[in-house]
Amino acid sequence: MKALVITRFTLQEAISRRLVLAGLLLSLVFLALFAAGFQFLYTRALESGTRSPGSLVQVFAGAALTVLGLYAVYFLSSFLALFLTVGAISGEVDSGTLHAVLARPISRAEYVAGRWLGFAILIVLYVAAMAGALLLLARLFAGYEPTSAERTIALMLLCALALLTLSLLGSTLLSTLANGVVVFSLFGLAWLAGIIEFVGDVLPNQSMIDLGIVVSLLIPSDALWRGASYYAQSPAFLLAASAGRGTFPFASLVPPALPFLIWSALYTPVLLLAAVLAFCRRDL
Repeated sequence: MKALVITRFTLQEAISRRLVLAGLLLSLVFLALFAAGFQFLYTRALESGTRSPGSLVQVFAGAALTVLGLYAVYFLSSFLALFLTVGAISGEVDSGTLHAVLARPISRAEYVAGRWLGFAILIVLYVAAMAGALLLLARLFAGYEPTSAERTIALMLLCALALLTLSLLGSTLLSTLANGVVVFSLFGLAWLAGIIEFVGDVLPNQSMIDLGIVVSLLIPSDALWRGASYYAQSPAFLLAASAGRGTFPFASLVPPALPFLIWSALYTPVLLLAAVLAFCRRDL
């Protein structure tokens, strides 16, 4: 397929601009800091409690540090997904590069699909490697076992791909600067909606919960992270913390609902189709 030519070009562009090298070096630094911090904080937490296997302090320390580390990976991957595609189309239009590319026998749909696939490969590799390495470090240092590492990583991948596609859609409609303002604001709005839903659950206030759910359907990034955070916690921690529901504003103690997972799975292909249609109708 001709789209694969664009995918290869996108990957080569990321390598030539040293994006891959910079991401690799910064990721290694982050993992090294996490390993050192995890070892130090986990050891101190055990010293303040008890070292007996399966103790409450051990369970809480392992879960809290692991979820916080994954939360950092979620933010890093989200910003990376947005940065990668914020000017993926609009930047090429402004520079005039697209006139030369589309003069060849390649359709606009193939160009958008190829660009998306190239960026998707990069973000999938990043999230899978970072989340997998972090969970491995938690297991090595603390013997920590999440409820489901596979589901945690899968939901984090789904989150990153949703943001990447949303930003790509914006790039077909708006200028690079305008798209950057919009998509980063939407990402912040999704985070705020998660906090609003959490507060509404604590009060309780059904209107706040409903508002959070509506925004989560429009921009599912924060809700997907919360679903991933549930599977990142150990069964022992979930059991111990279930009585304290409402005390974890950045994680969830309940699994994501099946209808939401189905909606989230359809979210990316629908946005990608919208991006293709928007670019096919765009005036260059």
